[in-house]
Amino acid sequence: MRQVTEAAQAFSFSRRALALGLGQLGIGGLLIGRMAWLSVAENERYKLLSESNRVSMTLIPPRRGWIVDRAGHAIANNRTDFRIDLIPERVVDPARVVADLARLLKLDPSEVERITRELAKTRGLQPVPVAENLDWDRYASVVVRQPELPGVAPTQGYARNYPAGAAVAHLVGYVGAANAEQYKATKDPLYLAPGFKLGKDGLEKSLETDLRGRPGARRVEVTAGGRPVRDLETRGDVPGRTVKLTIDVGLQEYAARRLGNESGSAVVIDARTGGILAMASMPAYDPNSFSDGISRLEWGMLSGDDHLPLMNKVLQGLYPPGSTFKPATALAALRSGIDPERTVHCPGGYQLGNRFFRCLGRHGSVNLHRAIAKSCNTYFYTMGREVGMDAVAAAARELGLGAEYPLPFPSQRYGTIPDPAWKLRKYDQKWSQADTLNASIGQGYILTSPLQLAVQASRIASGRGLMPRILSDAPVVAPMLDVPPERMALIRSGMDEVVNGAGTAVRSRLQLDGVRMGGKTGTAQVRRIAGGARGGLNVPWKYRDHGLFIGFAPVEAPLYAVAVVIEHGMSGSGAAAPVARDLLTYLFDRPKAMETLAAFEKQWGGDLNTRMAAKAEAYRLVQQAPIPIPTPSPNPEVAPPTTRDRD
Repeated sequence: MRQVTEAAQAFSFSRRALALGLGQLGIGGLLIGRMAWLSVAENERYKLLSESNRVSMTLIPPRRGWIVDRAGHAIANNRTDFRIDLIPERVVDPARVVADLARLLKLDPSEVERITRELAKTRGLQPVPVAENLDWDRYASVVVRQPELPGVAPTQGYARNYPAGAAVAHLVGYVGAANAEQYKATKDPLYLAPGFKLGKDGLEKSLETDLRGRPGARRVEVTAGGRPVRDLETRGDVPGRTVKLTIDVGLQEYAARRLGNESGSAVVIDARTGGILAMASMPAYDPNSFSDGISRLEWGMLSGDDHLPLMNKVLQGLYPPGSTFKPATALAALRSGIDPERTVHCPGGYQLGNRFFRCLGRHGSVNLHRAIAKSCNTYFYTMGREVGMDAVAAAARELGLGAEYPLPFPSQRYGTIPDPAWKLRKYDQKWSQADTLNASIGQGYILTSPLQLAVQASRIASGRGLMPRILSDAPVVAPMLDVPPERMALIRSGMDEVVNGAGTAVRSRLQLDGVRMGGKTGTAQVRRIAGGARGGLNVPWKYRDHGLFIGFAPVEAPLYAVAVVIEHGMSGSGAAAPVARDLLTYLFDRPKAMETLAAFEKQWGGDLNTRMAAKAEAYRLVQQAPIPIPTPSPNPEVAPPTTRDRD
């Protein structure tokens, strides 16, 4: 047995003590190092975390810049807004909180259902709107109970306001809350701020960068439970830039109201600068409703309306131009050297092979001036076939048809000005003489937008290649057209005769001393009707012909150009020309135009807001009515109409 001496024991103990001491020293060093790291290197981080527990910082949404007309009148501005939102991450008992809010704010069941549904599918800090545009009493009733309602975020800020309502809907668009996809794409915390709205359509969307501004911030000291103690610091927001348009808001409202109950559009352009003075598309929606949060009932009414109130017809509507295209064919003939005094005999149509292309009547011998005034198809069939479709298409494009303009709108459609190469490329078919005849009078494959028709009118009126502009600071682009002025004057003379002589729109001449309007009517076939008849009163509304008109005034030195399209209006002279007449009357004699409008609105059942409210109420009653049990009923066939072509 080995004996352990006292010296050996002492040595062993000393060695273990040393190892233990070194270990303790190492651990102590690690702790000291970690403490030093946390207190020095990580000091700023933990200071910020500590500060965030003590201080709550919220972003203040910036006030959007105003949109004003050419005289500085507000088209879109801001108003004070009291609102309540819910922050899903902070809501402890959703059912109780929503029930309490419904009681305090007097919410109807459909709103409670919406809030509950959105709260269930929304996550994180993205706010769920509860109520906007609250009066002070209801807003204050929630504020004083905020400690009892975790997750409720009362906000006092600004909301977008459109004083003209539906009259400017398709012009400026509307704003709305950012959705989850937009936040994921940008990670911008402003998108989560209660009350923040960004542009969703129209100028509000395309000019978002200019209009948004920069957010402010508010620092508030809070308790551990999140209850505010005191305000520490507030940094104000920087409002967005004011955007000035070429629009005349008075004319814009008048145009929207004058279109009445029709589905259509109207555009007025300054024939000296290309500035768009009005571009109304009706029916329309109230952009204030969209900005405040549209109800499902209102959305259902708008989306189901066959008059398409959600569509900007000025930029996105495409129509056969009908006889409003004939000035382009006339221009092609003049540029090809056709003598304007040369006559063509009109026996009521044009024979091409075994097919007879009808005219609007039997006009006898007509020259260019008379052909424009009487809208003689036979003359333009003859000229179109003689000069060829390439020449007609080139003239149409020079007048602005088939073009997409550099305007600050999210989208616009530029239609079709066909030619032989286009048809071969699109349909792999050769262009035919019948195609040329149809195109020469604005039918066939040709499609144009109301804005393009207004540009065409402005270029005929000015003899210049005016580019439409809507921002007041946009440059004026107006080079001379490749057309001798005296030839363009011939076309204007014919259009003068249309209204002020023995033409197709004599009932729409201006009732003003010393001011004449020149123009061109058009009736565009929507669908071929059995028996060769046109779409008149005896066919369903959606199959009726469109009514179109382009014009300018005064004839001697044009200041304004106009285009009006009435969907399924059946004739340009009966539906569109009177609207254009009244729009131009407004620019020269406003009281007289307003007197005319008042008489119309009395017949229609009130002004625009009154009729829209009545329509919404009627829709609501229908939706709430019990569904009747259908009973079989006979469905006799309607005899085909016998109406003849008209302009």
